Amino acid sequence: MIAIGLNYRDHANELNMPVPEYPIVFLKPPTSVIEDGDDIILPPQTQELHYEGELGIVISRQVKNVPASDADRYIAGFTCANDVTARDLQRKDGQWTRAKSFDTFCPLGPRIVKDVDPGKLGITTRVNGQIRQQSTTANMIFSVYELVSFISGIMTLLPGDVIITGTPPGVGQLYPGDTVEIDIERIGVLKNTVRRAT
Repeated sequence: MIAIGLNYRDHANELNMPVPEYPIVFLKPPTSVIEDGDDIILPPQTQELHYEGELGIVISRQVKNVPASDADRYIAGFTCANDVTARDLQRKDGQWTRAKSFDTFCPLGPRIVKDVDPGKLGITTRVNGQIRQQSTTANMIFSVYELVSFISGIMTLLPGDVIITGTPPGVGQLYPGDTVEIDIERIGVLKNTVRRAT
């Protein structure tokens, strides 16, 4: 799980942060991944659990140092993702690993779709039916193909690797019992409910 921070122009504007010169890359462990319909577990270490709706890129075959113009050949398709984050821990630590690595903190699904233009997809996040994020992948700072190229220049990408591509503005808090939906045009709706750890 390779993730990108601050990749929407409207999100950078929301945070009053400069547009980054190159992609901001971090990792999430495979144990953070859950499927559509699974529960997001609120761990006791955080009091501020946030959703982040994102487009996911699924890698089809091993690739290293691919130019952006050839990146599509290594993409199996696209899916919905939720980069769940313990925002209070992110602020406290000054880096992102702990805040984004808890079990269940990366819902993916409900399916993988190949035949879409990843640069022209509406993306909406709803919590309990209310719209919280609404943007389009056209607002990405770095395109899907630029991201695959950039990351493959750092690390070899393997079949089944997933790149989540950053979130639009409107991130916010989740509470036990909340149902969060990541709805990406022509891909589907990823739906998960939050529950407290037992």
